[in-house]
Amino acid sequence: MRRILIVGAGQAGLHLALGLQRHGYDVTVVSARTADEIEHGNVMSTQFQFDSTLKFERDLGIYFWDGQAPHTPDTRFMLGAGGPTPVVEWGSPLKKPGADVDQRVKMSRWLRLFEENGGDLVIHKATVSDVDKWAGAYDLVVVAAGKDRLAEIFERDAARSPFTEPQRMLSVVYVNGFQPDPAGPGDHSVDFHLLPERGEMIVMPALTVSGPCHILFFEAIPGGELDVFSDVSSPQQHLERFVELLEQHVPWVREQYGKLELTDPGGTLRGGFTPTVRRPVATLPSGGRVLGMGDVVVANDPITGQGSNMAAKCAAVYLDSILDHGDRPFDDAFMERAFETFWTLHGRATTEWTNMMLSPPPPHVLELLGAASQFSAIGNRYIEGFDDPNDFAEWFMDSDKAAAYLAEVVGAAAGPAR
Repeated sequence: MRRILIVGAGQAGLHLALGLQRHGYDVTVVSARTADEIEHGNVMSTQFQFDSTLKFERDLGIYFWDGQAPHTPDTRFMLGAGGPTPVVEWGSPLKKPGADVDQRVKMSRWLRLFEENGGDLVIHKATVSDVDKWAGAYDLVVVAAGKDRLAEIFERDAARSPFTEPQRMLSVVYVNGFQPDPAGPGDHSVDFHLLPERGEMIVMPALTVSGPCHILFFEAIPGGELDVFSDVSSPQQHLERFVELLEQHVPWVREQYGKLELTDPGGTLRGGFTPTVRRPVATLPSGGRVLGMGDVVVANDPITGQGSNMAAKCAAVYLDSILDHGDRPFDDAFMERAFETFWTLHGRATTEWTNMMLSPPPPHVLELLGAASQFSAIGNRYIEGFDDPNDFAEWFMDSDKAAAYLAEVVGAAAGPAR
């Protein structure tokens, strides 16, 4: 039986661990925290997932929240230019709903399941020297602890990493009391509020430790009008500051946020990181080689909601790669090939699109998003691209392709010439 060590107990690491368990592998997981510590700790992310990555979990029998987590069939996009109402507004349904399950809920359940299935769980905040000491006992070592110092042993890929500092500062609140927009599709809509020269504000329904809730978060341009949380000293002060910014910058949702309360004392998050792609294979001090996965190797900004989706896609690709590899050694060629398969299928398109959305939008993007308020086909295609960002290369990323697509949509709406 092949032995595999996975360092990190997040979306990517536990997804892979449970998948390998199902296929009879001897798996050890190293987690910095117990399931109880995760469940009763602070929120870790915003983690919305689209249907394709939820399907990975359903197929493995590890998605337990159908009927509990609010499904999200609708999306809305609003562009605010500083006035009392959006200057652009449109909505689009998702063909298949997504869902958001607080990682405290999901990872604690998955960690317990891993142990129940006979997995070897080590509770330890692993260092490079720890991994170096353990590595010789395993056929393959996978590092999935993207927020730990371990990620730093993987070399930054400069050609795929255009940024050298954070492009957004994140401020998150998990709340009860968010009211549905009377003019909107209801309380199961993901709403994107684009605030030029300031950042973005996003709302999504979710399941947290206390039940259904809403997650609201600002993506603030560093040093800008929304980047004002560095002096916050308590969860309640964080919420109060957040509401002040809603009043100033998103006044059209005023009726929705008048009764906000935090879901729990751990229901806030703030910070920022530099979007980075790293090389997938790292060398330990003793010369051993380890494979990076998830946000260890591809860490995108949350602006496009791809973090958990990318982690799940990476886990699915790595699982297939390991199963297909059989009894052959997990050498450098295998590791590089597994990552490049993930990068080609999912990583490149998502990263390039997300990086574009972090920069001031080029004219053709503004034109497309504005035209979506008139032509539902554009809005529908844009929203469906969140589940499969590969499609953006065909019509959204390039100005010439965007112009051709827009002309096609306008022509189809006008009907055949007479």
